[in-house]
Amino acid sequence: MSKVSVLVVDDAPFIRDLVKKCLRNHFPGIVIEDAVNGRKAQALLAREAFDLVLCDWEMPEMSGLELLTWCRQQESMKALPFIMVTSRGDKENVVQAIQAGVSDFVGKPFTNEQLLTKVKKALTKVGKLDTLLASAPTRANSAFANDSLSALTGGRAETVKPSAAPAAAVAPAKPLINAPKPAAAPAGRGQGQLRLPSGVQPCVIKALSLKEALLVVRRGESLPQVLEGAVLDLEQGESAEVARLNGYLHAVAALEPKPDSDWLQLTFKFVDQDAQKLDYLSRLIARGTAQKHFVPGA
Repeated sequence: MSKVSVLVVDDAPFIRDLVKKCLRNHFPGIVIEDAVNGRKAQALLAREAFDLVLCDWEMPEMSGLELLTWCRQQESMKALPFIMVTSRGDKENVVQAIQAGVSDFVGKPFTNEQLLTKVKKALTKVGKLDTLLASAPTRANSAFANDSLSALTGGRAETVKPSAAPAAAVAPAKPLINAPKPAAAPAGRGQGQLRLPSGVQPCVIKALSLKEALLVVRRGESLPQVLEGAVLDLEQGESAEVARLNGYLHAVAALEPKPDSDWLQLTFKFVDQDAQKLDYLSRLIARGTAQKHFVPGA
């Protein structure tokens, strides 16, 4: 019986590992290759056949859109399922990708269930899902444990839980600038938007470097988890330029020394290797929109 082969393309090793772990957990018989950018993926596609491509958009050397365009120009790849796994969800980007021939989208950050739903849909359309399922029995619910965090940690992820916290439901997070009393929003040098699998949270940027950002968010009903994949949206300048920075939560802590702290301090590690994003971060830091070092109570 022939194997089902998938190509995972992303310049961030963390994202590639996340996708591969999720697929292997749910489809033990799957064959997976990966590439660090569109140029490397193009070389792989030119010499071997794949049943599905899962590809990032923003990458050095060749973007996901450029790779998709090239694929659709090849007679053997006109019908190849090609899914964009990207933080670019704006209407103009979606239209651009559809015109280029994209098969589907998975937004970053994603849950395992979201990723697997899209993969199953794509493989069903080309008649490959039954082949994949028959090649090896799936382990029931193995990849649906919680979210993309479980794919990396096997369900043993560290979760920050406040002790003696009120049992009452917490209202959905509002923009920090409008945070209600008695807890005022912590001071910061900039604001952004943090996209987690559980939802979107406004955040205050307390510190920023080329490797990480120190963020403050209002505590909600669903607590962020260590190693959870996320996207940090930063807007800067008169042109309202937006950078979508992929990464993961390296640390989560209460901002105040009390169990019912209204604010959480998150260390967000960047995983992108894209030169344009690094240049954007450099310009943000140079403009002094964020502190290089966090000073408690600043």
